[in-house]
Amino acid sequence: MAVSAAAVKELREKTGAGMLDCKKALEEANGDLTKASEILREKGLAAAAKKSDRIATEGMIESYIHAGGKIGVLVEVNSETDFVAKNDTFKTFVRDVALHIAASNPKYLRRDEVPQDALDKEREILTNQALNEGKPEKIVEKIVEGRLAKFYEEYCLLEQPFIKDPDKTVEEVLKEKIATIGENLSIRRFVRYELGEGLEKKQENFAEEVMSQVKL
Repeated sequence: MAVSAAAVKELREKTGAGMLDCKKALEEANGDLTKASEILREKGLAAAAKKSDRIATEGMIESYIHAGGKIGVLVEVNSETDFVAKNDTFKTFVRDVALHIAASNPKYLRRDEVPQDALDKEREILTNQALNEGKPEKIVEKIVEGRLAKFYEEYCLLEQPFIKDPDKTVEEVLKEKIATIGENLSIRRFVRYELGEGLEKKQENFAEEVMSQVKL
């Protein structure tokens, strides 16, 4: 079907995709903007997967200091070229990742970075928890695996719900940026400091303060 220039413009503003891609998606979706957005997202994620093996050594290191110097974050996000590293879309994404880390306090980047001893300890806790709940032993292992998925979601950056769009994980947002920008991007490493962390002191929820700022 023929699609209007206004519809193409609206879809482009909504997704950031090219005009021709927007036009084709709208034609495929019979003019339905929501369905066209889904088509673009699916194609974008497929394209991002193809780029994931390309080497990314450029990029930037971003810092975020919470008001009053209570939380500090450094994060390195890589791109393939210095040109993309200077792109506003890329820089905004990196800043958002730093803010996310400050608010969500991930301990690891991805699940394969979780130390085996920490994983064994968590598995032991979850196993005892399931047994204490009276779960049949034959299904305890399956229950533990399901709860471990929640553990990864809580502590692994790439699996956490993105603070600015909780319906997507950080990894899903990363892949969308790869599709939009057209280069492989990689969150390489990060460090997060919280004032007085590890010391006995009055409990303060600094992460909650950061989240409240995001919602303003």
